[in-house]
Amino acid sequence: MKAVIFDMDGTILDSLDDLRDSVNHALRENGLPERSTKEVRAFLGKGMVYLVNKCVPEGTDPETESRVLAMHKEYYPLHCAEKTKPYPGICELLRSLKDAGIKTAVVSNKTDENVHRLAKSYFDGLFTVAVGAREGVPRKPSPELVDIALSELGVSKSEAVYVGDSDIDVATAKNSELSMVTVLWGFRDKPELIEAGAELFAKDTEELKEILLHE
Repeated sequence: MKAVIFDMDGTILDSLDDLRDSVNHALRENGLPERSTKEVRAFLGKGMVYLVNKCVPEGTDPETESRVLAMHKEYYPLHCAEKTKPYPGICELLRSLKDAGIKTAVVSNKTDENVHRLAKSYFDGLFTVAVGAREGVPRKPSPELVDIALSELGVSKSEAVYVGDSDIDVATAKNSELSMVTVLWGFRDKPELIEAGAELFAKDTEELKEILLHE
């Protein structure tokens, strides 16, 4: 193995509270009911448009939904690092991979700008490559963003492992033809991940480190 590709939200960053606060700010400002942490958690993984679409009440008119989305897009980058934090042991894991000569990338359905901002804020110098959603490029679980990361890393699919926390990540790894380790500290519970097709699990970063450094 020459490289590890990580998902961001729910895998390396616990960003749930900031995402919840941002979308609830947008809902509140438009006179709509707020969503619970549990509800927002269930809607994460497919990007901002999907999140807002699931958070607005059923039957919300398109104009209002567009305003909520625009407000969330404006608010979140300004407040994305207030409560967000790396999961325990992630920075140490990334340093261990770097010391072992293993390249790393983070690939997310967040906007490319937000991915680079958060990667620099929390993991400065620890990722070889950072790739976020770009105009005209299909989001995960389509393989295109992962393909960009593989190209920038300079490795083949057989030389990389994907690490994620959700059903979207399981599908992404499958569509990208990558082997995968699914982490159990993120935004999906194990039964849902098993149903999605996940097979190899890590309960904490120590177990993930053991798996990755013995690949």
